[in-house]
Amino acid sequence: MGEDDRGRTRRTPHPDRLLPAEPHLRDIARRLYQRVCELPVVSPHGHVDPGMLVRDEPFPDPATLFITPDHYVTRMLHAHGVGLDELGVAQGPLDEAGARAVWRRLCENWPAFRGTPIRYWLEAELAEIFGVEQQLAAETADETYDAVAQRLKDPAFRPRALYARFGIDVLATTDDPCDDLSDHAALRDDPTWDGRVVPTFRPDAYLEPAAPGWPERVKRLGAAADVDTSSYEGYIAALESRRRYFIAHGATATDHSHIDLGTEPLGRDEARRIYASALAGQATAAEATAFRRHMVAEMARMSCDDGLAMAVHPGIVRNHHRPTFDRFGGDTGHDIPAQLEVVRALRPLLERYGTHPGFHLVLFTVDETLYSREIAPLAGFYPSVYVGAPWWFLDTPDAIRRFRHAVTDSAGFGKTAGFVDDTRAFCSIPARHDLSRRVDAGVLAEYVAEHRLDEDEAAEVMVELVDRQPRVAFKLGGGSGAEAPA
Repeated sequence: MGEDDRGRTRRTPHPDRLLPAEPHLRDIARRLYQRVCELPVVSPHGHVDPGMLVRDEPFPDPATLFITPDHYVTRMLHAHGVGLDELGVAQGPLDEAGARAVWRRLCENWPAFRGTPIRYWLEAELAEIFGVEQQLAAETADETYDAVAQRLKDPAFRPRALYARFGIDVLATTDDPCDDLSDHAALRDDPTWDGRVVPTFRPDAYLEPAAPGWPERVKRLGAAADVDTSSYEGYIAALESRRRYFIAHGATATDHSHIDLGTEPLGRDEARRIYASALAGQATAAEATAFRRHMVAEMARMSCDDGLAMAVHPGIVRNHHRPTFDRFGGDTGHDIPAQLEVVRALRPLLERYGTHPGFHLVLFTVDETLYSREIAPLAGFYPSVYVGAPWWFLDTPDAIRRFRHAVTDSAGFGKTAGFVDDTRAFCSIPARHDLSRRVDAGVLAEYVAEHRLDEDEAAEVMVELVDRQPRVAFKLGGGSGAEAPA
């Protein structure tokens, strides 16, 4: 914190930010953090467009880079009365006047972000990537916009250069089963590219017969796999074929998000009957739910066969505000957590596959009460189960601290899955991972100060949390002591 030559507040990130306030703990945490602060970023779950790295074009403007695609940012502004239309959401490319107006709305409403991780990420991005330390405010809107815009003209701020600067070792995207993965292939075959970007198989929309347009979607799946999906057997074969296609393009995991975690299997005849009814648009709501739960169990069965890790992050009511969805579409900030039950719901799946060699099931939640009561105890017994990182509404400093205290007693550190940034905002990746590293350093400093771990052990754990655990849980391979993909 300081002032510029006009006497205005400058926001220089403090070197000890997020480390414990107590001096002795802070000293330990500082040493632990230094062990990992320069380690490469392993990002096993995110939503960055791989085409951005293929094209390697300059980012168009500060608003499109920082605000419009980031529902973390837009939802908070919307909560304070700023319309999504004022933020350029779902409007396509912005001209300069439009981009400046969007940026100004962020600056005018900057106090709304006090105490949130969003402010932490944005301040870190602006200062550490773009060298912009002025406090965002209405009176600095044009100056800060100009400063970022000027840097975006520099080739050093293009996507590939930033990928290297951020120290990203591997970046996983989230992809539709029918995607031809041409962008991934283009990166793989580009002799000038030495990064690693892998697809993730996300079949949710193909497992939900109650979703609008499901029969048409299944036909598209069949066309992509060159398999007739008019029968249940053809549908299963098409999914298996597309999974193999993804594996051939570097995928190591699948990704699933449904409203609950039910996994009760159906008999083959019942699955055929419901499938036929659903294709005809005649399945009841109960039948559609039963089929989807059956198919989640089938995804686990397929993972046992083909080796893809299975990440599950359920319990979200998607598109809570129908008028907003109708106008702006999905992923625009109004997905809301719902109550969830895990132990009974997953029992059918885990009884069948929970001890299968090589099966990995990464369980995420946005309900903190589940960590110590259900998820950590499952991970503390089943070799296949890993506790997913605090995610989405829980990727905050305080929630990450609570997470470590909640799960370590039952699952230890070695059954957790590292950190996921879960972001579409490319420039927030290093800030998000750095936040996690700082918070974990503080937690482990407590273990050292309480003589529960020696400091050298705590340093080993820090490296494992940053590097080994995400590689192992998501079967990414590489790194320091990580397992190779199955």
